[in-house]
Amino acid sequence: MSDDPEYAEFAGRKRARTKVIAWTVIIAMVLVGGGATVLTLLFG
Repeated sequence: MSDDPEYAEFAGRKRARTKVIAWTVIIAMVLVGGGATVLTLLFG
């Protein structure tokens, strides 16, 4: 890879954004899965 500091900053921001998106997807899946479980128990 390049030793250009500007590129390193871009790569760091991209890594941080990827981490935020990954956690958002995980939390959404847990919430949706949990919601489906509650509805199944209620209307079973």
